[in-house]
Amino acid sequence: STYSSKVFRVTFLTLAASVVVPLLGVTVLLDCPIDPQPISLKEPPLLTGVLEPNIKLRKAERLWENELVGPESIVNIGDVLFTGTADGKIIKIEDGEIQTIARIGHGPCGTREDEPMCGRPLGIRVGPNNTLFVADAYYGLYEVNPGTGETKMLVSTKTLIEGQKLSFLNDLSVTRDGRKIYFTDSSSKWQRRDYLFLIMEATDDGRQVSLPQGINLFLLEYDMVTKEVKVLMVGLRFPNGVQLSPAEDFVLVQETTMARIRRYYVSGLMKGGADMFVENMPGLPDNIRLSSSGGYWVAMSAVRPNPGFSLLDFLSEKPWIKKMIFKLLSRETVTKFVPKYSLVVELSETGSYRRSFHDPNGVIVAYVSEAHEHNGYLYLGSFRSPFLCRLNLQHV
Repeated sequence: STYSSKVFRVTFLTLAASVVVPLLGVTVLLDCPIDPQPISLKEPPLLTGVLEPNIKLRKAERLWENELVGPESIVNIGDVLFTGTADGKIIKIEDGEIQTIARIGHGPCGTREDEPMCGRPLGIRVGPNNTLFVADAYYGLYEVNPGTGETKMLVSTKTLIEGQKLSFLNDLSVTRDGRKIYFTDSSSKWQRRDYLFLIMEATDDGRQVSLPQGINLFLLEYDMVTKEVKVLMVGLRFPNGVQLSPAEDFVLVQETTMARIRRYYVSGLMKGGADMFVENMPGLPDNIRLSSSGGYWVAMSAVRPNPGFSLLDFLSEKPWIKKMIFKLLSRETVTKFVPKYSLVVELSETGSYRRSFHDPNGVIVAYVSEAHEHNGYLYLGSFRSPFLCRLNLQHV
């Protein structure tokens, strides 16, 4: 018996070593596409009270299923909807009919490799003259005539801002008079197609400035009259959605990687100053839009469950594990480990939580990127789903 036990232990250890040692060797030799930084996140807030999990998003209806490809952001002019899609198109939806009105890039479209040429319209807004302002991740900031489809470049991604080109335009917000456009450039290193690398690397890389080393640019302002671009905020981690306050005295910027929202003052006594609006959110915020109550709708690209296990929080201070994962697994495989949980929250004008809509496991609504309110409905955009969703707010 003793002899058999020793044989078993030796055999087991030999087999384990024959697997682990080569694996460690391969891991050391393989290149890692990211150079992650450790970040410190607070324990996620408890999903209780107004954040209590529910299935309210499952009351939404899917619209134009398999007729749209990743409608990220939505606006309306009257009852006509407009959105940008993953195949580079700017779409008009009127009386249930879908029509392509413009495209900034050109084909082919359909694969990750095609994106820089195809273009990817992300944030979309309506200006005072009912023209559309569009942030294309690869091409730049554009004004689009929704009637004729004519496109006008305002800021090209090839434009040098503080010595660097724009790399990943994401979202924008426009003043009521149409003079100022506030927009985000999410990274100086990664393009939109590499957003997972940007989240996992967790750096405040923005567009590295050629002047003071280590300073990074993220929130910018474009003046339609002077044609100048100004840098407003620096050093954020994955700046994403942008929203002017109803009084237009400050701009809110979603800092996705840090699960928080920053505030930058654009007028009044605090002009030029910045502070925290909401921190330690229950998910990673994507786009932010006004609600009819005077607050804000925030769509979460991923959830941080508590109680429960948050993979993103677990990895936040363990860059060596992140490196190991991305040496051994493709980004597509890693994405499959992110829970398919949809969450939209409404914030008050001061940043407190008013209510939350959930779809655990993303049964009806998956990968929500934006919540746009219009005429008693919440239209839910998604950067991956082949449809729009619409939630009747009177029924929740």
